Amino acid sequence: MRSAQRIPPLRSLAVACALSGSALLLTACANTETASSNAAAAAPTSPAPASPPAESPTPSLSEDQAERKDLVSKAKVTWNKAADTAVKEIPDSKLVDLELKGTPRHMTASPGTAGTGTPAPAPSPGAPEWEAKVAAADGTVHQVDIDAVGGKVLRSQVEADQDADDKRKVADRLSKARQTPEQAVKAATDRAKGTVTGLELDETDNQQLVWSVDVVNTDNWHKTTVDVDAANGKVVREHTDRD
Repeated sequence: MRSAQRIPPLRSLAVACALSGSALLLTACANTETASSNAAAAAPTSPAPASPPAESPTPSLSEDQAERKDLVSKAKVTWNKAADTAVKEIPDSKLVDLELKGTPRHMTASPGTAGTGTPAPAPSPGAPEWEAKVAAADGTVHQVDIDAVGGKVLRSQVEADQDADDKRKVADRLSKARQTPEQAVKAATDRAKGTVTGLELDETDNQQLVWSVDVVNTDNWHKTTVDVDAANGKVVREHTDRD
């Protein structure tokens, strides 16, 4: 008699099937995670966006350039009108020096005024004015300050501390100067274009008598000083201050 085959219980088969399915599921999940990691590693990295190039800063003006710009922009009275006003203030005088500058804080309209009536009120500190120096026939120098906006005389007085030698030297220079201020400015501005802000009758280191003319270029606010021979009108030196 043949013995009957032993059939495993149904409960044992169910457990075995469940364990097999879990193992397959874990294997599939592990394979999926590995594939994802490999794909992420293989994906190209996008470069970071490039920063825009920095803009070049606008060149700033130096202190001297800023001062020139401020004075020239505000001044309404030209050098020749200021010179004419100064010469008329002191009878029989001639111009020897002229400069556009800011009104000093300590200055007022009161000291040493000439006999032409009450001077105009002093402008505010830093306002543009022309400081002119004119010499009488004997070489006595007078300083005449003129409002560069309205054209009125602010102050007029004899320059202090002049002795006989000082006066003789000034009178001698004026007698030797064949070129007028107007002629000297014409020669200077033919070489350097811009606005005239200064003029002086002076001697160089080698005792050559010249008119030194300051011309400010209103494009860059540099100042060029042109020395013009006071005898023949030739330009003997030219220097540009770029500060």
